[in-house]
Amino acid sequence: MPRRSVRRLAAVALALPMALLPATGASAAPPPDKAQVLSAWTQTPASSYRAWYAARQNQAAWRAYAFDWSTDYCSGSPDNPLGFPFKYACARHDFGYRNYKEAGTFPAVKRRLDNAFHADMKRVCAAYSGTTRTSCDRTAWMYYQAVVLFGSAAAPGAPAVA
Repeated sequence: MPRRSVRRLAAVALALPMALLPATGASAAPPPDKAQVLSAWTQTPASSYRAWYAARQNQAAWRAYAFDWSTDYCSGSPDNPLGFPFKYACARHDFGYRNYKEAGTFPAVKRRLDNAFHADMKRVCAAYSGTTRTSCDRTAWMYYQAVVLFGSAAAPGAPAVA
């Protein structure tokens, strides 16, 4: 990706969380459409993860969008393998899978969702050092490879491998 595109994407990702807050007051601009919000919350940068996490903590503010917030976290795999807290990376991955399946656009974004999942886990691993970090990174890679290979393309509402 050209550097200019990367810088532009980074600038948009940093600006979107504030722009996506639900509108309040009579003079507020109309809220963004559901596809824009979903896209903003399922990107690779940490700012996208933080915006999704903040919204998850205040789901009532986003009720009008009818998002599917359900999750089984890391499906049949441990949510905290070897003590590494991947639970919320798995929850965001489920959020993306479930909502894009409902929108009918899942195949076009699966790779991005899986890459964002891996980025979320790598950010968890960045808190460690030495052999612990290496172990975390390897575990994150295994989880990532599992969703790349086995990530569900099933109908909306079906459990997704995360």
